[in-house]
Amino acid sequence: MHNGPKRPPAQRPAMNLPNYLTMSRICCVPLLIWMLSPAWPWRGPHGEQEILASAVFILASITDGVDGYLARRRGQITTMGMLLDPLADKLMVAAAFIALVEFNPRIVAAWIAVIVIGREFLVSGLRGIAASEGFTIEASDLGKLKMVTQIVAVVAAILDHRWDTWRIGWFELPVHIIAVEAIYFMVAVSIISATDYFLGFWKKIDHASATRRNRTSFVLSRRKNISPAK
Repeated sequence: MHNGPKRPPAQRPAMNLPNYLTMSRICCVPLLIWMLSPAWPWRGPHGEQEILASAVFILASITDGVDGYLARRRGQITTMGMLLDPLADKLMVAAAFIALVEFNPRIVAAWIAVIVIGREFLVSGLRGIAASEGFTIEASDLGKLKMVTQIVAVVAAILDHRWDTWRIGWFELPVHIIAVEAIYFMVAVSIISATDYFLGFWKKIDHASATRRNRTSFVLSRRKNISPAK
């Protein structure tokens, strides 16, 4: 029988394909800010700047779903991935709306960016408190709808910088109307989903506090009923 030293258990590598996709999303943040700034050098007469910026944002948004799917499918969920994924999402959203306040202020006013970014901070804070209390707040359908509306709103606001309408053959796409409606619908969904997260958090934290109080009362009552040893 071989009694040699045991090999340490194999550890999952910190960097894998899902984490590389998440990192690529973070790397897109400065690129998107540059593309939506006056410093972007390649402004063609046919809206090349707007089309490229929209493509970068759409591709980055696609990696948000792909990296999570691959991590679950391949069993490659890591601590680094759990840290970087929400960070990448919030950086991308914050960068897009801050840049759009300057790039297309007639669609994205400063107060809209404050609501969107404030909502992200609120949800992150609630999740952090929930984790410290030993429970989680699951992503709701409203949160997923909010993400989809953000993608549509950002892309529409970028394209609206160049076109009020976009003619595709005989069909005319009302870009400006879509951008305005998408932005305000996204703001409404952001507020509603933030309220939903807060109510879910409050319900769970109240339940956790009640459970803790009941346990404390039970322990104290048992101590009172136990007579001291003689």
